[in-house]
Order: sequence, then C-alpha cells, then structure tokens
Amino acid sequence: MLKIQIASTVVDQQKNLKEKRLYTKRHISKRIKDFYSTNHILIITGVRRCGKSTLLKELFVHYGSSGYCNFEDPRLNSFRLNDFQKLMEVFHEMGLESGIYFLDEIQNIPQWELYIRAGQDRGLKFYITGSNSRMFSRELGSRLTGRHIQFELFPFSYSEYLSHTGLEKGVVSFQQYLEKGGFPEYLDREYPEILQQLLMDIIHRDLVVRHGIREESQVKDLVVYLLNNISKEFSYNNLSKVFSFGSVNTVISYLDFLEESFLIFKVLKYDFSLKKRQVNPRKIYAVDPGLVRVNSYQPDRDLGRLLENIVFLGLRRKSQEICYHKQKKECDLIELQKGKPVQSIQVCWELNDDNLVRELEGLREAISYTKAEKGIILTYNQEDEVEGFPVIPVWKWLGEE
Repeated sequence: MLKIQIASTVVDQQKNLKEKRLYTKRHISKRIKDFYSTNHILIITGVRRCGKSTLLKELFVHYGSSGYCNFEDPRLNSFRLNDFQKLMEVFHEMGLESGIYFLDEIQNIPQWELYIRAGQDRGLKFYITGSNSRMFSRELGSRLTGRHIQFELFPFSYSEYLSHTGLEKGVVSFQQYLEKGGFPEYLDREYPEILQQLLMDIIHRDLVVRHGIREESQVKDLVVYLLNNISKEFSYNNLSKVFSFGSVNTVISYLDFLEESFLIFKVLKYDFSLKKRQVNPRKIYAVDPGLVRVNSYQPDRDLGRLLENIVFLGLRRKSQEICYHKQKKECDLIELQKGKPVQSIQVCWELNDDNLVRELEGLREAISYTKAEKGIILTYNQEDEVEGFPVIPVWKWLGEE
C-alpha cells in the first residue's frame, strides 16, 4: 500500500476514537489491566461483534497518545506484512510515540505475528484483537511462545447485560436476557436483521472465504440445524447423512471451523479415558441466546435447552473444562478444574412430578461416576433444596459471577 493511503485511513480512525462515548464495563477489562505494566502482547479474541473493538478503544483511552489501527477497514484490504513499517512511520509523524499500539482484527494480515514479535523485541507494547481461535493458537504457538497473554471475550454476560441496560437483577430482566442475549448492537436497536446478518457474515467470512468452501448453502443449512438443536447430542456420522456430505471428515472440518469462529462450542462426554472422550457423541452449544432465538424456526419451542445453553456459557466464561455425563442416566454439565470434576449440574425449566426423579437420578449417578465434589439443580425461577441438593434460579446463579 501507499503510505498516503495508510495515513488517510489512520487519521480518520483516530478521529473516531476521540469521540466521547459511554462504554459498558466488561468484567475481563479488570483482568487485562493487571498486565498494563508488563511487556506481554495482550490479545483479545472472540466472536464477531461481541465488543472486542469497543473494549480495545476503552483500553486505548487509558494511555492517551497511542497508535490505533482497525484492519477491518476496507481501505486496508491491500495491507501486507511490509506495510507495518509504513504504519509505524505514520504513527510517528502523527506524534503517537508512546510505544504502545492497538491493532484491531489483525488476523486479516498474513504473517502479522512476524512483525509483532520483532516489535516486542524492540520494546514496543501491543494490544491486539482477532476473531479466529485457530489462527491465533497456531501462530502464537510458533512465533510468540511465552510472550503473550490471551483473553476470550463473549457477548454480554447477564451481569454485563444489567449494567448495559440499567435493569435490576431478577426474573424479569433475566427473561429479557434469555430472549435478547448479549450482542451490544442488537440490544441497542433490537432489529432481528442484525443477528441474522451477523450469522451470515460469520459463515461467509470465517468459513467460506477463509477456508475456500464452495457449498455455502450447505454450510448455512448445517449452522441453522445446529442452532435449532442446541444442548443436544450429535454425532458426525449422523450429520453427514442428514446433509449428504461427501465424507465424515467434511463435517468434522466444518464444525471445527465454526468453533474456531467462536459461533459454537462442542462439549465432550465425560470419561476417565481421554481417548474415549474423543469418540463419544458430543453436545452442541451456541455463543449467545439471542443469536439462537433470532435464527431458529421455533424460538420458544424448548426454553429449557436455551436455559441450559446460558448455564454452559456461564461456565465457559470461566473455563474450557466442561463435559456432560451419560451412562444409564444423564447429567447436563460437569464442571472440571485442572481435569478433576468438581461440580455436576442439572438444568431444567422447572422441577415437577414428571421430571424430579429423572433429574435427581442423573445428578446422583454423575456424582458417583465422576467423583465430583457437589451437585446443583438450576431452574428458571425455582429456589429450593431437594434431598440435599440446592435448587437455584439461573438468574441468581449467574448474578454471582
């Protein structure tokens, strides 16, 4: 790119940064601030439109005279590795010489990690965002080992939703969160088209374009099917048959790509053998309840599964160590810490005479099999204790994060 093209784009972006805006505080920002004084490269990853750029701008304000560049800007489509030097010259000429730089959606630039590593060696500090987990894990592992700290950002959690909307914690606000989810732009405008277009953007940009997939309509059908079947078990073989894919490996690749884009999460069945965990059926969860509802055929058909998805997200924000249990009975979620099961969780809309025995038997079997330390039952709005197990409304359980 020509230096004048880069300069024109950066000047426009810096002007936008100076506009005074109110940002909803993200819980993760407190953890990031612990690393302000270190020389680590700080990387924020997460699904598109979840607030990474906004968080980066909030961090930018802390430093004042720093360089910022958003590589999602279409004017930077031709930016390549050797253009980083021109970008730094532009920052220098603008008086942005604090040695701290904020680079948004950097995954669009091939071999970006080569420059970042060299810059860090010269004492520069970088804050980076990106929307593809595989790319970051691969490139960071090979080039930046021991030099970076990575954080995952999700759409608003329930407590962040309360901060954003000004609502009070309780079943009324939780019902709204269940319906709308936590994507900031959708909450501000509530146009379903926002989340529908977001889904299409993820499919097209993070799968079709990035991985050269030809059958875009087939991928769309698969994604919609998964969103309509959250919190359920699936097998690669069955999905391959349902959608007539050429091979099971194709299905495996597509679901891996979807997980890399942070759209979905696959959860393994718990087993003491790590090898057996990999071959058992998995359960599927989505990144946001609002995204699920807007892109589902019958959004109110099974609110219990949507509730379970929200519980999963509450766990996933803290840890990647989550499984489910299924032997003779079933238990929805198993929370692990350092590989050890610590909590078994059943999730149901409400406990009643029809499901009480089933939920308790599944919970007891899971605790017995996994040796988890405790078990709880989470519901929409029931609070009780049954045979020694606490029954807690999900909105109370989430409010403690």
